[in-house]
Amino acid sequence: MASNVSTQAVRRLASLQTSRSAFKGNAAPTCLQVCRPYSTETTQTPPLLAKLKADLKTAMRAKDTARLSVLRSVLAATTNAAKTSAPIQTDVQLVQLLRKTARGNQEAAQEARAAGREDLIEKEETQIKIIDGYIAESGLQTLGKEEMQALVEKTISEAKSEGVDEKRLSGEVMKRLMMKGGPLEGKEVDRNELAQIAKELTK
Repeated sequence: MASNVSTQAVRRLASLQTSRSAFKGNAAPTCLQVCRPYSTETTQTPPLLAKLKADLKTAMRAKDTARLSVLRSVLAATTNAAKTSAPIQTDVQLVQLLRKTARGNQEAAQEARAAGREDLIEKEETQIKIIDGYIAESGLQTLGKEEMQALVEKTISEAKSEGVDEKRLSGEVMKRLMMKGGPLEGKEVDRNELAQIAKELTK
């Protein structure tokens, strides 16, 4: 029985790793608000993206295989996304891509643990630490539920004082929060959760 469980775990791990490889060619997730856009009108490279590219060269010289694996995966995803209708244009999107990559590592670590593959567990956990380091260095502020709720309440109050119709209130609140130069610019926020909060508070 133990042998069968181990075999099944190995198969699941192999399947997960195949799925993660396929993910590298997909566009970046778009569930978070777009902030700090990567302008196509300037040659200046955004700080986080520039750091990833610079670190790739450093990792190659140092033969840091764990960091190389992370950076190649993330940079390949940004390159492929640029060829689609949903390119990675912001630091927020890039951080979200890093988070999704880390989740893939966590799933792989769980499968490796079920298969008794200590070598693979260590590999995945090392990559997770590398990704977490980049997220911490991104400088982006991540808003929690209470902070989002406070912003929504403030925006609702402003919209009502300007005579915005109740039927349009939820949409108007989201529009004001998400617009360029708005209160969410430069911050990481779960757009779906934000929309739900706005919907509940404008009933």
